[in-house]
Amino acid sequence: MAAQGLAHGPLGRNCLHLCVDMQRLFAPGGPWSVPWAQKILPAIEELAGTHARDTLFTRFVPAARPGEGPGMWARYYRRWADVTLTRMDPAFVRLLPSLERLVPPARVFDKHVYSPWTEGRLDALLGSEFDTLVITGGETDVCVLATVLGAIDRGYRVVLATDALCSSSDETHDALMKLYHARFSEQVEAVTTEDILLNWR
Repeated sequence: MAAQGLAHGPLGRNCLHLCVDMQRLFAPGGPWSVPWAQKILPAIEELAGTHARDTLFTRFVPAARPGEGPGMWARYYRRWADVTLTRMDPAFVRLLPSLERLVPPARVFDKHVYSPWTEGRLDALLGSEFDTLVITGGETDVCVLATVLGAIDRGYRVVLATDALCSSSDETHDALMKLYHARFSEQVEAVTTEDILLNWR
């Protein structure tokens, strides 16, 4: 019998909470402030605090200088020159304080593009230890999307915490949540943090 809200049953010991880019970069006062980040933070704090040993926080690390990066990333960092490591306070790369205090036992994984999968280091880090990823963080339509699609391609069971995801665009956040339900229903389960906590043993 399926657990409440979870089509594929309870979550087991091979489950990892993968929290995407909850950094000061996106907090109020940060260069890429996402207002909803503060609103979803309590749900992430509860999930990460309960399962700190099985939580991995990704951090988006910008290029060092304007115009650096392969291909179109060079153009991107000319547009966002002030959000490069030599131009901004590097403390913006750090996790939000309430999450940073959970490290360790939680772990941090740095990436330089939207997806955490492209450099191959995440595959090596996870190995065969995990078969399920609970995904939280931001933004739903950018880095979370890249994280989810990579996880699906690798065969992970993907569980989205619906009240622990955010975007700076309500319209595309809502569109992505509809997409997951309509097109990825066999591979993605979208439930509340409460359902996850009740069914993660």
